Amino acid sequence: MATNFGLAGQSAPPAHLAVRGVHKSFGGVHALRGVDFEVARGEVMALVGDNGAGKSTLMKVLAGAYAADKGEFLLDGRHVSISNPNDAAALGIQIVYQDLALCENLDVAANLSLGTELVKPWRFLPRILRPLDDLQMEVKARAAIDKLEVRTLQSVRAKVGGLSGGQRQAIAIARAVGAESSVVMLDEPTAALGVAQTRQVLEVVKRLRETNHAIIYISHNMRDIFEVSDRISVLRHGVNVATWRTGDTNPDEIVVAMTRGLNDARADAA
Repeated sequence: MATNFGLAGQSAPPAHLAVRGVHKSFGGVHALRGVDFEVARGEVMALVGDNGAGKSTLMKVLAGAYAADKGEFLLDGRHVSISNPNDAAALGIQIVYQDLALCENLDVAANLSLGTELVKPWRFLPRILRPLDDLQMEVKARAAIDKLEVRTLQSVRAKVGGLSGGQRQAIAIARAVGAESSVVMLDEPTAALGVAQTRQVLEVVKRLRETNHAIIYISHNMRDIFEVSDRISVLRHGVNVATWRTGDTNPDEIVVAMTRGLNDARADAA
């Protein structure tokens, strides 16, 4: 059964991250029109919609890349502010973009510590002059990889440039997990991957759910969405259509909601 968040009732899990009435405009283009959205810990919330529906804009608002024009943000029911990426990171919100933002000339351990590099604890030198603590970064990387049980990666000293697409996606997800996050947003994580690599990524997403993260999963691939998601939220023209429990709907109903709206989806399902 489809629900709107304001009417979700007792069946909806308690939200870890929630937004209420979010608006975002770019000049005359109103990309988000009062969107409500939420995700719980230990759940994969799929966010779907046709091109231009507002999915990426909402994710960038949550990641702090865009500042919302209006709206409320709540973390475990507490009002918070997200106006830049530092705000989002401090709240434990991480995003894995499609381009992954990995440095191919660096190894896995270095990529997992990008921006949070560990240095030697040499107090006789200012921090900016201390050499990198490669051993501790390797330990940190191995812990993040083991947490997600990424079995296809033989060494955290392997150069990223020589890894497969599925392995790179797993590394980008592991970096988000290693940043002490509670919310991980994945933007089209299986796009342009082959069958075997897609399988690797989907297994990582399932294990990420088991670590009690709140996962937001953007994809156009209905097969992937129905395999990994617990709920599916549909956006259309910057507005919420509805949210379904994955087991209570089907791909045809979701596609109709994406392209024609909730009433048509209900009519087709009747």
